[in-house]
Amino acid sequence: MIDTHAHIHAEQFDADRREIVARAKDAGVSEIVTVGCDLADSQRALEAAREFRVYSSIGIHPHEAKGAPADISAIFEPFLHDSRVVAIGETGLDYYYDHSPREDQQRVMRAQIRVAHTFGFPVIFHHRDAFDDFVAILREEWMPGMTGVIHCFTGNTEQARIYVKEFGLLLGIGGVITFKTAEAVRDAVLAVGVEPLVLETDCPYLTPVPHRGQRNEPAYIPLVAETVAEILNMNVDEIGEITDDNARNLFHI
Repeated sequence: MIDTHAHIHAEQFDADRREIVARAKDAGVSEIVTVGCDLADSQRALEAAREFRVYSSIGIHPHEAKGAPADISAIFEPFLHDSRVVAIGETGLDYYYDHSPREDQQRVMRAQIRVAHTFGFPVIFHHRDAFDDFVAILREEWMPGMTGVIHCFTGNTEQARIYVKEFGLLLGIGGVITFKTAEAVRDAVLAVGVEPLVLETDCPYLTPVPHRGQRNEPAYIPLVAETVAEILNMNVDEIGEITDDNARNLFHI
């Protein structure tokens, strides 16, 4: 199985990163995408990807948008020639925390979509409590043939259908789907089926049940797959096969 969204380069793994990667392989995780959240973090992600032979992205998270450079394309371009870099992001809007002014979040999201279009990369999106503005920007900036994923999808059925049908986006399903409070997410997965899904951990965050409250890691991907299989009344191997195909097609790995 493929963990399409992790942060194995994060400081929470500094003491045992090699062991984390080894446990993931032992659990059947074949590939990992470790995701950048600002320029320095993206550099660390790429260094980890090179060392552990996984993949990375380069992105500016909405929390960090206030400090983003004016010319994002010029800053990103040197990263994009490395074969370990497979996506732009995570980028998007987060009005729940509002760590950056909303106008900065919107500017940086637009800029990263344009970079992805120019260089032919998929986009990893972060979205929280900003659906109307998020979709409005997509309707203006998203171009035919572009691909991407709504990382850590926590929306409802209507939102899922808009992402999938209008924009052709995939939905990143992680540990949240195992939470008792995530009924809306489970309903959305049941409504759209497995075809637009990929699996993720977002580690070290959002650890699935029964490990909730502990540090998350890629080895827990099978727990997410098992929950999706239960929701859709499918074999877990089928879930793994379909979501892996989606991930490989999305990231060209």
